[in-house]
Amino acid sequence: MVDRKAFFSLSYGVYVISACDGRKKAGCIVNTFNQVTSMPAQVSVAVNKENHTTGVMLASGRFEATVLAESAPMELIGRFGFQSSADIDKFAETAHALDAAGTPYVTEHAVAHFGARIVQTLDVGTHILFVGEVDEAAVLSDEPPMTYAYYHEVKGGKTPPKASGYVPDEPASAPAAEAAPAKKVGWKCKICGYVVEMDELPEDFTCPICGMGREMFERVEL
Repeated sequence: MVDRKAFFSLSYGVYVISACDGRKKAGCIVNTFNQVTSMPAQVSVAVNKENHTTGVMLASGRFEATVLAESAPMELIGRFGFQSSADIDKFAETAHALDAAGTPYVTEHAVAHFGARIVQTLDVGTHILFVGEVDEAAVLSDEPPMTYAYYHEVKGGKTPPKASGYVPDEPASAPAAEAAPAKKVGWKCKICGYVVEMDELPEDFTCPICGMGREMFERVEL
């Protein structure tokens, strides 16, 4: 028996993994970035095979990892964690810089960055595990780094379906035998928790807090 709640006791950070294949920049949010060795300095990260960033990493042979600070807004996390680099340029509205190899990394609400050359890959099913040798690193601020627990418990963030730690929601319980009193209906943003009271959301509706579109809202009773 595997109790998936046991995994919730593991400690993680929140990072932006980015890459550039010479034509297009890509980036995504992960919580699986880790140091592997110190001599030489090596790091690892697991990225979902379906992420556009994965293909760019494989094509370029490099990646950048930005350690996000607790101050990182949900709009930034939503941009990199719940949208695809195949559809938008995530760096267009994000402060960033390029490392010596031309790979972009986020500079706003960032604690540090690590540029790495990919030296090994391992297919682990839904994800590819990348091992990289760090050839550039720098501290960007003295802000406290965001932990995955802080992201969930303080910011009320959700886990993207492609994340390593994603667990599908439990099925809803059966309705009660007697009809409950009528309740008001609204829509809640799954990224930042913003709630708007209305029966249906317009197709072009965007969250005024984090900028997410209609597809990231769930229907709730108020």
